[in-house]
Amino acid sequence: MSNMIRCQNGHLFSSRRYGTVCPYCNIETATPERQETGARTEEEIEEKLFLEEIEPVCGWIVCISGARQGKDYKIKTGKNFIGRADDMDIQILGDNKISRRNHCVIVYDEKQNQTMILPGDSNGLVYLDEKAVFIPSPLKEFDV
Repeated sequence: MSNMIRCQNGHLFSSRRYGTVCPYCNIETATPERQETGARTEEEIEEKLFLEEIEPVCGWIVCISGARQGKDYKIKTGKNFIGRADDMDIQILGDNKISRRNHCVIVYDEKQNQTMILPGDSNGLVYLDEKAVFIPSPLKEFDV
């Protein structure tokens, strides 16, 4: 019998390690015996997870003030569109100074091993260390 459980939000986790509470969303989940009869074997699940495309984390940005203070956002390879809308790669809620769509873009170029910030196509200004960003600018550790 497989010890893998899928919660109602789709997270897959080990019941042997976490019991019946999803470690991602803290929701009580049915045991493997009570889940749907169409459950897959552990080998099938591992193969599916292996075949899924995984986007590695290339960096983080962290909110240092405001409604989301302490919240971190993962930067992936390529373009990361930032805004308040649901379809943004990085959705930052609670700050109406951030445009809903494409406030700015953070790009990680793995060939150059460089992270850049670009102004978006919104009306809002983007600041890097208290200076407005009008052209692509490199990001360094601890930039604000």
